[in-house]
Amino acid sequence: MRRFLLLYATQRGQAKAIAEEISEKAVTYGFSADLHCISESDKYDLKTETAPLVMVVSTTGNGDPPDTARKFVKAIKDKTLPPDFLAHLRYGLLGLGDSEYTYFCNGGKVIDKRLQELGAQRFYDTGHADDCVGLELVVEPWINGLWAALEKHFLSNRGREDTSETLTMASHASRDAVTPELLHVESQVGLLKLDDSGGKAAKVLEQNAVNSNQSSTLIVDFEASLTHSVPPLSQASLNIPSLPPEYLEVHLEEALGQEESHASVSLVDPVFHVPVSKAVQLTTNDAIKTTLLIELDISKTDFSYQPGDAFNVICPNSDSEVQFLLQRLQLADRREHHVAVTIKADTRKKGAALPQHVPERCSLQFLLTWCLEIRAVPKKAFLRALADHTGDSAERRRLQELCSRQGAADYTRFVREAGACLSDLLRAFPSCQPPLGLLLEHLPKLQPRPYSCASSSLFHPGKLHFIFNIVEFLSNTTEVILRRGVCTGWLATLVESILQPYMCANHVDGKKALAPKISISPRTTNSFHLPNDPSVPIIMVGPGAGVAPFIGFLQHREKLQEQHPGGHFGATWLFFGCRHKERDYLFRDELRHFLKCGVLTHLEVSFSRDVAVGEEEGPAKYVQDSLQRHSKQVAGVLLQDSGYVYVCGDAKNMAKDVHDALVEIISRETGVEKLEAMKTLATLKEEKRYLQDIW
Repeated sequence: MRRFLLLYATQRGQAKAIAEEISEKAVTYGFSADLHCISESDKYDLKTETAPLVMVVSTTGNGDPPDTARKFVKAIKDKTLPPDFLAHLRYGLLGLGDSEYTYFCNGGKVIDKRLQELGAQRFYDTGHADDCVGLELVVEPWINGLWAALEKHFLSNRGREDTSETLTMASHASRDAVTPELLHVESQVGLLKLDDSGGKAAKVLEQNAVNSNQSSTLIVDFEASLTHSVPPLSQASLNIPSLPPEYLEVHLEEALGQEESHASVSLVDPVFHVPVSKAVQLTTNDAIKTTLLIELDISKTDFSYQPGDAFNVICPNSDSEVQFLLQRLQLADRREHHVAVTIKADTRKKGAALPQHVPERCSLQFLLTWCLEIRAVPKKAFLRALADHTGDSAERRRLQELCSRQGAADYTRFVREAGACLSDLLRAFPSCQPPLGLLLEHLPKLQPRPYSCASSSLFHPGKLHFIFNIVEFLSNTTEVILRRGVCTGWLATLVESILQPYMCANHVDGKKALAPKISISPRTTNSFHLPNDPSVPIIMVGPGAGVAPFIGFLQHREKLQEQHPGGHFGATWLFFGCRHKERDYLFRDELRHFLKCGVLTHLEVSFSRDVAVGEEEGPAKYVQDSLQRHSKQVAGVLLQDSGYVYVCGDAKNMAKDVHDALVEIISRETGVEKLEAMKTLATLKEEKRYLQDIW
C-alpha cells in the first residue's frame, strides 16, 4: 500500500480523533497511514521522509501550538536551518481552532508557515476548521478531498503506473496544491475504483425516506426540534456516515472492596490534594453573576506558583447526572462493580487502543464521575452509533438525520449550538439503549478546569487564591433543565458550609466547619508574568473575573516595593469593568488600597449597566472604551516606553474588542494605516509584550 506519514498535535484529543479517522479511512482508498503524535520524534524524521506528510494541528491558549507540539515547533524554528532543509517534503495540513479567539488556528498556521520557509511544498491546500461554528463543516470535506490529492501526488511521483480514469482526472487538475472542494468529487470516483470489496467501511449509506404519508400527517404540523424534522429533511434520502467500528469489550465484575483515588485521573502532572481554607462571595445576592473567591492551603505541599500562573482543578461530574445515566443504562444496581475493558478480538478499527483515561479496574460509578466528559456535545459519529441502538424507527430516523449530510443545519442548531449532551439525547430518544462500551469509545476524557491564580505567595504565604463565576444555564433540548458548570457548580456546592457572604468579604475568620479538600495540578508554565524589570510600565485589562491575575500582580508588586523602598517601579494601569458599582465591583477595597499606596498608579473602572457617574467612572461603558479615552497614554506606554499590555477574561467579545481598540489607538497615535497597526500589535505579541489569558 502507498504510505503517508500522519502526525497529529493535540491538546484535548480532538486532533488525535480526527487523525485516527483519517488513518482508518485510508485503507479503503488504497493508502496506509503511519500515524504518530507529533511529540513522538523518535518514530519519524522529516529530514529523511520521502512519503507525503499529513498533519492535523490544534490550537491552544492564545493561539499557541498544543503542548505536544512545543518541541517540534522549537526544532523547526531553529534559525540555523537552511531554507531548503525540507525542500523534499510534500505536505497537507488541517488546522483546528476557534474564531472566538483572536489568533484563529494559529497553532496550525505557525507550523504551516515555517514548513514553507524551510522549502516544503503543499500537495493539498491547508484547511482551517472552526470550532465556533462546527469543526465538521471543514473537516469532513477536507478529509473527503484528501484521497484524490494523495492519489495525484503518488501518480505524479511514480509516473504512468495507472492509465485509468484516475490518471486522466489527475492530469486535468492544477499542478499547484489542490483544493478540498475540487477533490471531494474526485475522491468519490477514486472510492468506486479503489474499493474492490464494495466499500462497506466507507461507502455512503443511502437511507430511504420515511413513508410520505407519515411525514406529511405527523411531522408537518411541528416546528423542527431535536426530536422532530420538517420537510424537506423529513422526506429526504439521507447520506449518513458509515458506522464507526466498535472496538471495546466491557465487562462489569463484582468489586473486591478496593477504593479509587481521583488523583489517578491526571496522567502526567503531579496532583496535590489540598484543603479549602476560606471561601467568600464577592458579589451581592442581586448581582447578575455570583462570583466566589476560594483560598487553598498549600503550605504542606511543594506546590509553587507566581502571579499570572494558572492551575488545574480536578473536578467530578454532577452526581445527579451520573445517577441519571446509571438508571437510564439500567446499571444502577451495578454501580460499584469494577469495569474491565479489553479490545474486541474481531474489531475492524485500525490501531485500536484502550482509552488512557479509563483507570484499570475502577468502579462504574467512579468511571462516570471522574473519567468521562458526559457533558460533551456528541459528534456525528456518536449519533450514528446511537442510531443503531435505537429501537423506535422514527427515533432512529431522526438520529440518522442529525448525523447526515442533509441534516447538517439541524445538527448545528439542535445539538451543537444547544449544547446537547448524552443525557439530553437519552431523554429525547427513550428507545435508545447504548451499551457501556459505546460510551467509552465516544465520550472524551473529563478535563480538569484551569483557573488563574489571584494572589501572590509573597503576600499570602502558603495560600493560593482563585475566583470564578458560578456558571448557570438553561438546557431546553427536550425539557427545561437548569444546569451549573461542571466545575463551578461542584465548587459552589463544596464550599457552602464555609462560605462567607458578601458583607463578610474582609473578615478572615468565616464559618467554622470541616475544610473540604480539592485536587489541583500545575499548568504548563506560560508567559503571562510580570516583566523581569520592575521599572517597565504595564497596562492590565481585566473586566469581571478577568481581574484575578492582576490582584496577584499588585499584591506581588506591593511586597516588592516594601522590600526595595528606593527601587524604581514603572507605572501600572488597570482597566477594570463590571455591570454595577454596588453589586459586582470585585476587589473594590483592595484596588483602592493599591491606588492609595501607589502600587497602582492608574485605575480606570467602567460600569456597563449603571447610569449614575461615580468617582472613578466616566462615560466609558466597557474597558475598550476606557482604553480609547486614554489613547495617548496607552500608545506611549506600549510604543515609547517599551511597556507591556495584559488582557484577561472573555475571549468571545471582550478580547476581540480590546484588540480592535489597541489597533485603532496605534493607528491614530502613530498616523499609520490599520494594517500597519495590526502588524505592530503582532510584533508586540511576538516580543511577549502583548499577552492574553482568555477563555
